[in-house]
Amino acid sequence: MNELKKILAVIDPTVADQPAVKRAAWLAKHSGAELELLVCYYNEYLSGDRLFDSPSLEKARDEVIENHEKHLETLAQPLRADGIVVKTSAVWDHPLYEGIVRHAIEYGADIVVKDTHHHSAVTRALLTNTDWNLIRTCPMPLWLVKPREFSAQPVFVAAIDPMHQHDKPAALDDELLHVSKSIAEKVDGDVHAFHSYDPRIAVATATANAYIPVSLPFDEIEQQMHEDHEKRFIEITEFHKIDADHAHLVAGLAHEELPLIAEKLKADVVVMGAVARNRWKRLFIGATAERTLEHLPCDLLIIKPDWFQTPVESGAHEAA
Repeated sequence: MNELKKILAVIDPTVADQPAVKRAAWLAKHSGAELELLVCYYNEYLSGDRLFDSPSLEKARDEVIENHEKHLETLAQPLRADGIVVKTSAVWDHPLYEGIVRHAIEYGADIVVKDTHHHSAVTRALLTNTDWNLIRTCPMPLWLVKPREFSAQPVFVAAIDPMHQHDKPAALDDELLHVSKSIAEKVDGDVHAFHSYDPRIAVATATANAYIPVSLPFDEIEQQMHEDHEKRFIEITEFHKIDADHAHLVAGLAHEELPLIAEKLKADVVVMGAVARNRWKRLFIGATAERTLEHLPCDLLIIKPDWFQTPVESGAHEAA
């Protein structure tokens, strides 16, 4: 993300409170970006999929979209009065996450902002939840907002992977820190870098081929792993001018340690990368981010590498 010119805020028409609108408007106000409010809606009973399509069904769909557009205009008016350039759009499309991605691409959004809520493990495992699917498929930065107060000087925590243990290329770490610092500068925020490693991996690797009982220097193995991670972590944080007080290297699992450091730092946003090396792995994209989201006390900003291609097909899904 080189510049922030267009922000897309996804509206949930079923609830009164819209944290994503507040966050997106705050970001637009500080950055000078244009803001578009989007409702993506679909109702199978009005789609014509179950019955033959008819003028009455088409009229009903038009009325639904018109009502959503009126609601969006109600949300937009006070934002415009505050000096923000606001557009609105209501579209008929499904699945919801595909409609959001399609519209974001068509609009040319630089970032997508959406509310998120607590979801069950069953829902997540079945890949039926819009948030999880957006983590996997949204090609531009995805800001998932939790309903909480935001600091006047927000704290951003960029979770990087300098050893590339999770299939994440080096350029993605640079992008995470670049985006974090770029947004933080616009909003008078503060940026921290975080990296965790699991020392059990080094021990497991060392013992994997030990077919006979041997005495291994486990403490030395773990110490060597720490030094390797520390070296790479310092290199990238120093390159991005992150001082030592803002660089946090921790032994442990990311989905356990990251929420703890976010709580300790009173983080407002955790910034994470999501990527898979090949098409087959795309279903598992963002697995660490998904496991972490449930436990984070703050917003989550997901970044994809420049070469990521969304599996969502272009062209709106129209009812038959």
